[in-house]
Amino acid sequence: MECFVVTESPVFTEFGFSDAEWGLLVGLPQAVLTAASAAQHDGTRRTLAEGAAGLEAIAEARSSASPLVAAVATELVSRVGDPDAGEELPAIAPADPAAYGADVLSRAREAAALLAGKPDAGAYKHWLVTIAEQVVTAAPTGGVLGLGGDVVTDAERRFRDELATVLND
Repeated sequence: MECFVVTESPVFTEFGFSDAEWGLLVGLPQAVLTAASAAQHDGTRRTLAEGAAGLEAIAEARSSASPLVAAVATELVSRVGDPDAGEELPAIAPADPAAYGADVLSRAREAAALLAGKPDAGAYKHWLVTIAEQVVTAAPTGGVLGLGGDVVTDAERRFRDELATVLND
């Protein structure tokens, strides 16, 4: 009697990435969410709304037509929480938001270089910019009792635009 052991390959091998490269691609959407939210210091309510909007943008991508985006989103949601199950993203408040944003942009450049020539590169890069857009437009800043204020501040717009430039999106 022969016994065969079936081992399942990690998802990232299907896309031709190493473990470290996959880690970059899976970690970047949450980092973009955090950097976009931290670009403008604001209150707890707004930060929670931004986190929820970013997590929703990540979770929705599980049904993306792009196999890469769908796989990354599925893995990330399994790690950080599923908004459909009522789970919330853990709050991450970088000590130095500007340095954190610069680091995220650097990692985005690295991801763009890694994805150069790959079929799903455009979909992945556009998804990252969409996450940033969802976060920065989630709740207005300023105003009184939630009325008035800027929907997107200059700092948030700058991060989103720099991300789009880095990713050529």
